[in-house]
Amino acid sequence: MTTNLIEAKDLTKHFPLNTGWFQEKKVVKAVNGISFTIKAGETFGLVGESGCGKSTTGRLLNGLIPLDSGTLLFKGKDLSKASKNEWKKYRPKMQMVFQDPYASLSPRMKIKDILREPLDIHHKNMSSAEKNKRVEDLLDKCGISKFHLNKYPHEFSGGQRQRISIARALILKPELIIADEPVSALDVSIQSQILNLMKDLQEEYNLTYLFISHDLSVVEHISDRVGVMYFGNLVEVATKEELFTNPQHDYTKTLLSSIPQMVPKAKRKEA
Repeated sequence: MTTNLIEAKDLTKHFPLNTGWFQEKKVVKAVNGISFTIKAGETFGLVGESGCGKSTTGRLLNGLIPLDSGTLLFKGKDLSKASKNEWKKYRPKMQMVFQDPYASLSPRMKIKDILREPLDIHHKNMSSAEKNKRVEDLLDKCGISKFHLNKYPHEFSGGQRQRISIARALILKPELIIADEPVSALDVSIQSQILNLMKDLQEEYNLTYLFISHDLSVVEHISDRVGVMYFGNLVEVATKEELFTNPQHDYTKTLLSSIPQMVPKAKRKEA
Protein backbone atom coordinates (compact mmCIF):
# COMPACT_ATOMS: atom_id res chain seq x y z
CA MET A 1 0.00 0.00 0.00
CA THR A 2 1.39 3.40 -1.02
CA THR A 3 1.74 5.81 1.88
CA ASN A 4 1.22 9.56 1.83
CA LEU A 5 4.42 11.57 1.79
CA ILE A 6 2.52 14.85 2.18
CA GLU A 7 -0.78 15.42 3.96
CA ALA A 8 -2.10 18.97 3.81
CA LYS A 9 -5.30 19.92 5.63
CA ASP A 10 -6.97 23.34 5.53
CA LEU A 11 -3.81 25.18 4.47
CA THR A 12 -4.40 28.92 4.58
CA LYS A 13 -2.25 31.88 3.58
CA HIS A 14 -3.58 35.43 3.27
CA PHE A 15 -1.51 38.47 2.32
CA PRO A 16 -2.57 41.92 3.60
CA LEU A 17 -3.01 44.74 1.12
CA ASN A 18 -1.71 48.21 1.87
CA THR A 19 -4.68 50.54 2.28
CA GLY A 20 -5.25 54.05 3.55
CA TRP A 21 -5.52 54.97 7.23
CA PHE A 22 -9.29 55.03 7.31
CA GLN A 23 -9.99 52.30 4.78
CA GLU A 24 -11.05 48.79 5.62
CA LYS A 25 -8.13 46.36 5.87
CA LYS A 26 -8.14 44.00 2.91
CA VAL A 27 -6.34 40.72 2.24
CA VAL A 28 -5.52 38.57 -0.76
CA LYS A 29 -6.68 35.03 -0.04
CA ALA A 30 -3.80 33.34 -1.88
CA VAL A 31 -4.47 29.92 -0.34
CA ASN A 32 -7.87 29.58 1.26
CA GLY A 33 -8.16 26.38 3.32
CA ILE A 34 -7.10 23.71 0.82
CA SER A 35 -6.58 20.01 1.59
CA PHE A 36 -4.82 17.32 -0.43
CA THR A 37 -2.36 14.44 -0.16
CA ILE A 38 0.68 13.47 -2.23
CA LYS A 39 1.53 9.77 -2.30
CA ALA A 40 5.15 8.63 -2.14
CA GLY A 41 6.50 8.11 -5.66
CA GLU A 42 3.72 9.90 -7.53
CA THR A 43 3.55 13.14 -9.48
CA PHE A 44 0.80 15.41 -8.20
CA GLY A 45 0.03 18.15 -10.69
CA LEU A 46 -1.28 21.49 -9.44
CA VAL A 47 -2.85 23.51 -12.21
CA GLY A 48 -4.66 26.82 -12.57
CA GLU A 49 -4.37 30.33 -13.96
CA SER A 50 -1.72 32.80 -12.85
CA GLY A 51 -2.51 34.22 -9.42
CA CYS A 52 -4.63 31.29 -8.26
CA GLY A 53 -2.25 30.33 -5.42
CA LYS A 54 -0.26 27.45 -6.96
CA SER A 55 3.20 28.83 -6.26
CA THR A 56 2.20 29.97 -2.76
CA THR A 57 1.07 26.41 -2.04
CA GLY A 58 4.45 25.06 -3.15
CA ARG A 59 6.30 27.48 -0.90
CA LEU A 60 4.07 26.61 2.05
CA LEU A 61 4.98 22.93 1.68
CA ASN A 62 8.68 23.47 2.29
CA GLY A 63 8.44 26.37 4.70
CA LEU A 64 9.69 29.17 2.45
CA ILE A 65 6.69 31.13 3.70
CA PRO A 66 4.84 30.39 6.96
CA LEU A 67 1.30 29.05 7.20
CA ASP A 68 -1.44 31.24 8.65
CA SER A 69 -3.33 28.12 9.70
CA GLY A 70 -3.82 24.48 8.80
CA THR A 71 -1.91 21.23 9.23
CA LEU A 72 1.04 20.06 7.14
CA LEU A 73 2.40 16.56 7.63
CA PHE A 74 5.58 15.26 5.98
CA LYS A 75 5.94 11.49 6.46
CA GLY A 76 3.64 11.84 9.46
CA LYS A 77 5.67 14.64 11.06
CA ASP A 78 3.64 17.80 11.77
CA LEU A 79 5.55 20.79 10.35
CA SER A 80 2.73 23.31 10.80
CA LYS A 81 4.51 25.09 13.63
CA ALA A 82 8.06 23.89 13.01
CA SER A 83 10.90 26.10 14.19
CA LYS A 84 13.70 27.29 11.90
CA ASN A 85 15.98 24.56 13.25
CA GLU A 86 13.35 21.90 12.54
CA TRP A 87 12.87 23.21 9.01
CA LYS A 88 16.65 23.12 8.50
CA LYS A 89 16.46 19.39 9.23
CA TYR A 90 13.53 18.66 6.91
CA ARG A 91 14.04 21.10 4.03
CA PRO A 92 16.84 19.05 2.40
CA LYS A 93 14.20 16.35 1.88
CA MET A 94 11.95 18.85 0.06
CA GLN A 95 13.79 20.74 -2.67
CA MET A 96 12.51 23.20 -5.28
CA VAL A 97 13.05 23.75 -8.98
CA PHE A 98 12.04 27.29 -9.85
CA GLN A 99 10.41 28.68 -12.97
CA ASP A 100 13.14 31.00 -14.23
CA PRO A 101 16.44 29.22 -14.93
CA TYR A 102 18.06 32.61 -15.53
CA ALA A 103 17.19 34.09 -12.13
CA SER A 104 17.50 30.98 -9.96
CA LEU A 105 21.25 30.47 -10.50
CA SER A 106 23.75 32.96 -9.08
CA PRO A 107 25.60 34.68 -11.96
CA ARG A 108 28.66 35.13 -9.72
CA MET A 109 29.21 31.43 -9.02
CA LYS A 110 30.65 28.67 -11.17
CA ILE A 111 28.46 25.65 -11.76
CA LYS A 112 30.61 23.42 -9.54
CA ASP A 113 30.20 25.88 -6.65
CA ILE A 114 26.44 26.21 -7.15
CA LEU A 115 26.04 22.44 -6.89
CA ARG A 116 28.52 22.03 -4.03
CA GLU A 117 27.03 24.77 -1.84
CA PRO A 118 24.15 22.62 -0.44
CA LEU A 119 26.64 19.87 0.41
CA ASP A 120 28.93 22.37 2.14
CA ILE A 121 26.01 23.54 4.28
CA HIS A 122 24.33 20.24 5.12
CA HIS A 123 27.17 17.70 4.88
CA LYS A 124 30.11 19.35 6.57
CA ASN A 125 31.72 15.96 7.35
CA MET A 126 31.73 14.82 3.72
CA SER A 127 35.16 14.95 2.11
CA SER A 128 35.88 17.30 -0.75
CA ALA A 129 36.52 14.35 -3.08
CA GLU A 130 33.11 12.82 -2.21
CA LYS A 131 31.38 16.13 -2.83
CA ASN A 132 33.07 16.58 -6.19
CA LYS A 133 32.17 13.07 -7.27
CA ARG A 134 28.51 13.54 -6.34
CA VAL A 135 28.43 16.83 -8.23
CA GLU A 136 29.99 15.29 -11.36
CA ASP A 137 27.81 12.16 -11.29
CA LEU A 138 24.56 14.06 -10.81
CA LEU A 139 25.38 16.67 -13.41
CA ASP A 140 26.11 13.87 -15.87
CA LYS A 141 22.74 12.26 -15.03
CA CYS A 142 21.11 15.57 -15.91
CA GLY A 143 22.86 15.77 -19.27
CA ILE A 144 25.68 18.26 -18.55
CA SER A 145 29.32 17.20 -18.99
CA LYS A 146 31.74 17.58 -16.08
CA PHE A 147 33.95 19.57 -18.46
CA HIS A 148 31.53 22.48 -17.98
CA LEU A 149 31.94 22.64 -14.19
CA ASN A 150 34.11 25.76 -14.27
CA LYS A 151 31.69 27.73 -16.43
CA TYR A 152 29.23 30.38 -15.24
CA PRO A 153 25.44 30.24 -15.76
CA HIS A 154 25.45 32.88 -18.52
CA GLU A 155 27.45 30.47 -20.69
CA PHE A 156 24.54 28.03 -20.88
CA SER A 157 21.20 28.00 -22.69
CA GLY A 158 17.90 28.12 -20.81
CA GLY A 159 17.38 24.37 -21.10
CA GLN A 160 20.91 23.66 -19.86
CA ARG A 161 20.41 26.00 -16.92
CA GLN A 162 17.24 24.19 -15.94
CA ARG A 163 19.13 20.89 -16.07
CA ILE A 164 21.67 22.43 -13.68
CA SER A 165 18.83 23.61 -11.42
CA ILE A 166 17.41 20.10 -11.34
CA ALA A 167 20.84 18.70 -10.47
CA ARG A 168 21.14 21.23 -7.63
CA ALA A 169 17.71 20.20 -6.31
CA LEU A 170 18.76 16.54 -6.30
CA ILE A 171 22.21 17.00 -4.76
CA LEU A 172 20.94 16.43 -1.18
CA LYS A 173 19.00 13.29 -2.18
CA PRO A 174 15.53 14.69 -1.45
CA GLU A 175 12.30 12.70 -1.39
CA LEU A 176 10.04 15.49 -2.66
CA ILE A 177 10.73 17.87 -5.53
CA ILE A 178 8.48 20.93 -5.79
CA ALA A 179 8.71 21.97 -9.44
CA ASP A 180 7.21 25.45 -9.90
CA GLU A 181 6.49 25.95 -13.61
CA PRO A 182 9.86 24.33 -14.48
CA VAL A 183 9.38 24.37 -18.26
CA SER A 184 7.21 27.44 -18.89
CA ALA A 185 10.23 29.68 -19.63
CA LEU A 186 11.67 27.22 -22.16
CA ASP A 187 11.10 26.70 -25.87
CA VAL A 188 8.50 24.07 -26.68
CA SER A 189 11.17 21.89 -28.32
CA ILE A 190 13.14 21.85 -25.04
CA GLN A 191 10.15 21.36 -22.73
CA SER A 192 9.65 17.70 -23.64
CA GLN A 193 13.36 16.97 -23.05
CA ILE A 194 13.18 18.41 -19.52
CA LEU A 195 9.91 16.58 -18.77
CA ASN A 196 11.38 13.28 -19.96
CA LEU A 197 14.51 13.91 -17.88
CA MET A 198 12.36 14.50 -14.80
CA LYS A 199 10.45 11.28 -15.40
CA ASP A 200 13.71 9.31 -15.81
CA LEU A 201 15.15 10.81 -12.61
CA GLN A 202 11.93 10.07 -10.75
CA GLU A 203 12.17 6.41 -11.67
CA GLU A 204 15.87 6.16 -10.86
CA TYR A 205 15.79 8.00 -7.52
CA ASN A 206 12.22 7.13 -6.43
CA LEU A 207 11.24 10.79 -6.31
CA THR A 208 7.89 12.35 -5.51
CA TYR A 209 6.89 15.46 -7.45
CA LEU A 210 4.56 18.37 -6.83
CA PHE A 211 4.42 19.71 -10.37
CA ILE A 212 2.99 23.23 -10.60
CA SER A 213 1.88 24.52 -14.00
CA HIS A 214 -0.72 26.59 -15.82
CA ASP A 215 -0.34 24.36 -18.90
CA LEU A 216 -2.76 21.43 -18.87
CA SER A 217 -1.02 19.65 -21.75
CA VAL A 218 2.22 19.60 -19.72
CA VAL A 219 0.38 18.43 -16.60
CA GLU A 220 -1.28 15.64 -18.59
CA HIS A 221 2.10 14.45 -19.83
CA ILE A 222 3.77 14.09 -16.44
CA SER A 223 1.13 13.81 -13.68
CA ASP A 224 -0.55 10.84 -11.99
CA ARG A 225 -3.15 12.92 -10.15
CA VAL A 226 -4.15 16.54 -10.67
CA GLY A 227 -5.50 19.26 -8.39
CA VAL A 228 -7.22 22.28 -9.94
CA MET A 229 -6.90 25.64 -8.15
CA TYR A 230 -9.20 28.61 -8.61
CA PHE A 231 -8.78 31.87 -6.64
CA GLY A 232 -7.03 30.18 -3.72
CA ASN A 233 -9.38 27.21 -3.57
CA LEU A 234 -8.78 23.62 -4.63
CA VAL A 235 -11.93 22.95 -6.64
CA GLU A 236 -11.18 19.45 -7.96
CA VAL A 237 -8.74 16.58 -7.38
CA ALA A 238 -8.77 13.52 -9.63
CA THR A 239 -6.57 11.07 -11.45
CA LYS A 240 -5.21 12.33 -14.74
CA GLU A 241 -7.51 10.03 -16.68
CA GLU A 242 -10.64 11.06 -14.75
CA LEU A 243 -9.86 14.77 -14.98
CA PHE A 244 -9.32 14.84 -18.72
CA THR A 245 -12.17 12.50 -19.67
CA ASN A 246 -14.81 13.43 -17.09
CA PRO A 247 -14.17 16.79 -15.37
CA GLN A 248 -16.64 17.63 -12.61
CA HIS A 249 -16.15 21.32 -11.81
CA ASP A 250 -17.22 24.06 -14.24
CA TYR A 251 -13.84 25.78 -13.94
CA THR A 252 -12.03 22.55 -14.85
CA LYS A 253 -14.27 22.20 -17.89
CA THR A 254 -13.42 25.79 -18.89
CA LEU A 255 -9.68 25.10 -18.55
CA LEU A 256 -9.92 21.95 -20.65
CA SER A 257 -11.89 23.72 -23.35
CA SER A 258 -9.12 26.31 -23.63
CA ILE A 259 -6.43 23.76 -24.62
CA PRO A 260 -5.41 24.49 -28.24
CA GLN A 261 -6.50 21.77 -30.64
CA MET A 262 -4.43 20.71 -33.62
CA VAL A 263 -6.31 21.65 -36.81
CA PRO A 264 -5.36 19.58 -39.87
CA LYS A 265 -4.32 21.58 -42.87
CA ALA A 266 -6.90 21.67 -45.64
CA LYS A 267 -5.96 19.76 -48.74
CA ARG A 268 -4.87 21.95 -51.58
CA LYS A 269 -7.16 21.94 -54.53
CA GLU A 270 -5.64 20.36 -57.55
CA ALA A 271 -5.46 22.58 -60.57
